Amino acid sequence: MKNIVVLISGNGSNLQAIIDACKQKKINATIRAIFSNKADVFGLERARDAGIPAHTLLASQFASREAFDRELMQEIDAYAPDVVVLAGYMRILSPEFVAHYDGRLLNIHPSLLPKYPGLNTHRQALENGDTEHGTSVHFVTDELDGGPVILQATVPVFEGDSEEDITARVQSQEHAIYPLVVSWFVEGRLAMRDNSAWLDGVKLPPQGHACDE
Repeated sequence: MKNIVVLISGNGSNLQAIIDACKQKKINATIRAIFSNKADVFGLERARDAGIPAHTLLASQFASREAFDRELMQEIDAYAPDVVVLAGYMRILSPEFVAHYDGRLLNIHPSLLPKYPGLNTHRQALENGDTEHGTSVHFVTDELDGGPVILQATVPVFEGDSEEDITARVQSQEHAIYPLVVSWFVEGRLAMRDNSAWLDGVKLPPQGHACDE
């Protein structure tokens, strides 16, 4: 059974989707621990409700980003993770951290990368008059939201939509595609090689795997 460690910063809705998928045996792995860089977030309650060890590490306790990440790595490694999953984790990771988990660090980002890296993606989509938007699961590299894309889901943007409307639409897709990608990884179907994502031995295109749906 493979081991998963999840990093969060907030509500943890993608965390919940992964917890549920593990319970339903859609992901053949165990979530060994959850780490948050913020105290008192709902994601920590989700972890405790599921009986998963939940830890909080605050930046204010450390002199530098590197010191924070070194401690985080040490605590994560105690759980011997096969994959580290970022689920709404809002800290920029140090190069040392990214290198340590190279090829086994996944993230989900609420845009159709490479469009709109960083924050406020839904607002940017609205302000630019986009008619479609979406979400991307990707491997993490040193480039912010720039690692190889594994899978994307597209949602429509309708006239009169608010950020909340788009958030809800995107999150429903995230909760479907993120557990799927995690399952691919723990089954050994997914890997990162030569700064590209590979699924079932086939190199994926820049926009990731094309779903049949």
